Amino acid sequence: MAEAAEVQEALYGTRPAPAFRRSRWAVLVLTGLLVVLGLGQLPAAPPARAAESGGTSAVDVSVDSLAPVAPKQDDTLVVSGHVTNNSRSTITGAHVGLRVGPQVTTRSDIDAIGDQAPYSSSDGSEVGGNHAQKLDSLPPGTSRDFTLSVPAKDLDLSKDGVYQLGVTLSGQSGGQSYERVLGIQRTLLPWQPSATDGKKTRLTFLWPLISATHLTARTESDQQQTPVFPNDDLAAELAPGGRLQQLVALGKNLPVTWVIDPDLLATVEAMTKSYHVSGRNGQENTPGHGQAVAKQWLNQLQQAVADHQVVALPFGDPDIASLAHRGKDVSGALSHLQSATELASTTVDTILGVKPRTDFAWPVDGAVDSSIVDVATSAGAHNVIARSDSLREPVPYAPTAARQIGGGNTAIVADARLSTAFQGDMIRAEDASLAVQRFLAQSLVVTKQAPDNERSIVVAPQRMPTASQAQAMATALGALADGRWSQSADLGAAAAFQPDPAAGRHVPGPGSYPDALRAQELPTEAFEAIQRTQTTLDSFKVILTAQDRVVTPFGSAIMREMSTSWRGDPQGAAAFRDAVQSYLDQLTRQVQLIKKSDATLSGRSATIPVTVHNGLLQGVRGLKLVLTSSQPNRLKIDASQPVEVGGGRQQTVKFETRANANGPVQVTARLYAEDGQPYGEPIRFTVHVTSITPMVLLVIAGGVLLLVLAGLRIYLQRRKRAAARGTAGDGPGQDGGPDAGGEGPGGDRPGDGENGEGGTGEDEPEQPGDPAAETGARNGEPSGPGEKVER
Repeated sequence: MAEAAEVQEALYGTRPAPAFRRSRWAVLVLTGLLVVLGLGQLPAAPPARAAESGGTSAVDVSVDSLAPVAPKQDDTLVVSGHVTNNSRSTITGAHVGLRVGPQVTTRSDIDAIGDQAPYSSSDGSEVGGNHAQKLDSLPPGTSRDFTLSVPAKDLDLSKDGVYQLGVTLSGQSGGQSYERVLGIQRTLLPWQPSATDGKKTRLTFLWPLISATHLTARTESDQQQTPVFPNDDLAAELAPGGRLQQLVALGKNLPVTWVIDPDLLATVEAMTKSYHVSGRNGQENTPGHGQAVAKQWLNQLQQAVADHQVVALPFGDPDIASLAHRGKDVSGALSHLQSATELASTTVDTILGVKPRTDFAWPVDGAVDSSIVDVATSAGAHNVIARSDSLREPVPYAPTAARQIGGGNTAIVADARLSTAFQGDMIRAEDASLAVQRFLAQSLVVTKQAPDNERSIVVAPQRMPTASQAQAMATALGALADGRWSQSADLGAAAAFQPDPAAGRHVPGPGSYPDALRAQELPTEAFEAIQRTQTTLDSFKVILTAQDRVVTPFGSAIMREMSTSWRGDPQGAAAFRDAVQSYLDQLTRQVQLIKKSDATLSGRSATIPVTVHNGLLQGVRGLKLVLTSSQPNRLKIDASQPVEVGGGRQQTVKFETRANANGPVQVTARLYAEDGQPYGEPIRFTVHVTSITPMVLLVIAGGVLLLVLAGLRIYLQRRKRAAARGTAGDGPGQDGGPDAGGEGPGGDRPGDGENGEGGTGEDEPEQPGDPAAETGARNGEPSGPGEKVER
């Protein structure tokens, strides 16, 4: 009333009088009473209108199974499920009935079937006869199962096509005396009692056998190279009831093309032998327990693929889109795709005994652009499996999958609706049942779109179906086995099928790639890390005598680092790459130089020993050890020495050195590979050169003393001779006098001697200035080059 007064004042500039306000209040109260009384006299709403006001939320109807999923004229349709009372009132007089709705003619209408919408008259009338099932009272929160059996002829279906089928619960609730529809669940019923008069659709269904990465490069340090798995999760997938076991068991009898990641085969094959599971928190590795299930699974798979076409993806299922968008600019990244393709054929042929096709590439979700096609075909895969939501179709029907996209390449465009029919959670029976009916309905509508035009349709489902999804796919494919409107074909036949000239062949540019998928790609940093690992491996393998023991596990691990399975798990992908690089670094450090303490060089020459340790099980070769002196003028070291060490052994290499002056010298020891690249970390130590030692001084002093004694002896001998000559020549007229022509003064000239002119007699003493005879002490060298360096 206050608001009404404010409105009157605002409009007319006056306020209502008190008496007027009281009379207005009385009129409003009387009007309200009349409305309430009038509503009580209104006729009851019809059931359809009552349901539209929210009747479907009162009861949940679930259709858990429908058999047969595509009935024939003489079949009896059995529909089973359960109903749940979600209301607060007990439902009485309830029964479950079946209703046939209108024919569904478009694929978009099929997509909408199953959405929670209230019951309406368009859902059709309940199938007559004694086909409904009565239920006891249904208290709030309780459920009841139901099973309806209706002969197909009683459904009163007319021409071939897809029909909407509804299951309803009708009853009384909330004290109401009339029956109404309280809940409905819709599904689809493909109806074609006999084979089509037109041309059947060729249907190719891919059956993917792909798993996440389960094996690294790590092995035990034994001759068998026992593989170490990070966990034993794969054994659960291979065990009865597991995802991979179900895929093999179901696919064995289905008309499918197997699409296999060879890495999965190699991993399972490794499990058939002894393997270990990595211990956690520093604990020791424990033996794995999946040998039996691995052997059984491989045997079953060999039997299952015997009569089927097998397409092998590149080893590890590399993420082609990530390579195209993030990795192709990293040097060497694309080379891994070629190696993975070559390894794929060998792996499948060796383990399964079949020759696979390796000329198909399958980007994630069939999303392609021009750069993805270029990368995919660079390794020899001239057929690219795409999806129709990536290559837009200009025609109103589903065209043949194969179409030429230039460069001799073919795009195999899978139908998007059929390929995504089994995505999502299929654990609940009602979801699986509806997915099966949608898939069959879509396939029938595709055939009826152009009944006179034979087409080849490809279905590429999710990469790693769950066990429940695989079961739903198998149910749908089993229903198509009778070939009423489709016939099976393998992927090779689909690729060779005559293309539809009206189909879209334009490959979009990189800018059209879905943002959601691009966000899941491996980053450029991942490919850079992969190349660092490859570079380390290349440097390491050249020194090994048994390269395969290292190259094979690490080469496979590098391919796994690019796997599509890492999408959406960047942390897991980074951890895997780090683990591979860390383990490779650990192995390379097994070949190393043993650290040395400082040494003392006592003498002018000696040997310096350096030890190389090889902790690997195999020998190493092709290495050379180089010692470098920081002061060659003080300490000179001989040239490099070759290194060849057996597995688990050490080799000590000795270097000859020559000292020219005293003092400390920094020496660096380092290993080099044959290509001249450094290997491992260098070691540094100091050599203290002390060539003038007390022993050397003693030798020199002895030599000086000998020289002094020799000089003294010469001096004394000369004195004696001089005295003898002086005695013999005394007095005039005697021999030696002036008239005799003797030597006279100066007879001691160096040229005079008893043996003739210029000679030196046997007894002629050496002159003091003559060089002394050579001796070990005179040359100042140590006793020999084998002298050890003090350490």
